[in-house]
Amino acid sequence: MRSIITKTAAALAISTSAVFAAGGAGEVTNYPFSFEGLTGTYDQNQLQRGLKVYTEICAACHGLKYVPFRTLADEGGVGFTEDQMKAYTATYEVFDRSMNGGEGDFRTAAPTDHFPENNSVGAPDLSLMAKARAGFHGPANLGINQFLNGTGGPEYIASLLTGYTGEEKEEAGTVLYENKAFPGGWISMAPVLYGDDVEFDDGAPTDIDSIATDVSAFLMWTAEPKLAARKQMGLTAIIMLTVLSVLLYLTNKRIWAPVKGKGTRETA
Repeated sequence: MRSIITKTAAALAISTSAVFAAGGAGEVTNYPFSFEGLTGTYDQNQLQRGLKVYTEICAACHGLKYVPFRTLADEGGVGFTEDQMKAYTATYEVFDRSMNGGEGDFRTAAPTDHFPENNSVGAPDLSLMAKARAGFHGPANLGINQFLNGTGGPEYIASLLTGYTGEEKEEAGTVLYENKAFPGGWISMAPVLYGDDVEFDDGAPTDIDSIATDVSAFLMWTAEPKLAARKQMGLTAIIMLTVLSVLLYLTNKRIWAPVKGKGTRETA
């Protein structure tokens, strides 16, 4: 047992040293998103703003290959009507391999299609980014903060988009940009938000922080579109189990009350 504890402590020390040597995990701000907490839900207006930010800015380099267009009209999500969803879908073209005798060709996207991939610059797909990247870490990455605050994926994305300092350097022919939220402190992706990058119909603010949190909320929805339904199911299960536990306790007392009473009288 002592040997196991010693080896575990050594491994944690090495991993912690490696993290600090690489520049740490980065500074992640805990933004107050509406979908956090036991009963939190998505803000449809925010999701629609985030979709617009993705469409006009992010889609130039990043795809959403795991997200079907039809889900834009699903309950608890972006909140598009069927007509709005179809109109938005029609703005995309997808490559259909079944056309032209198997050679393939581009056609207008249908609701059953997914957002297209984008591999033009080797940028990662954003479909699952909000779930794949953890923004909160406990001591030595033990996950204590993740247990209390959640994984922090959308907070990481928002912090990354707003974490540029303006400093640049070149390494091996590649320009790197200093970013306080990125592990190691330097990232090859240039700043993409400068403020007033888009215009919103609802008059929402367009400063960098607002735009970053809007698109981060949308990317959280792409990673977990059934979040509200899952929370509702979990809350319902907790209530039912609580009621069942109380009923079992009262039933147990009622069944065994005569036996306990008889035993008490015989002892007396």
